[in-house]
Amino acid sequence: MKALLSRFANDNSGATAIEYGLIAAGIAAVIILAVNTLGGSVNTAFQTVNTNMAR
Repeated sequence: MKALLSRFANDNSGATAIEYGLIAAGIAAVIILAVNTLGGSVNTAFQTVNTNMAR
């Protein structure tokens, strides 16, 4: 039982998984922020192109 508890205390694989999850969440937040920020200007550009092509 003592060996099992010692092995559990020294296991770092769960911490690594949490760290990777936090990194993935950070990257996703940056992507969402960039899409929201640039989305309006890209939409405006496409509408301008569409308007000019319809003339």
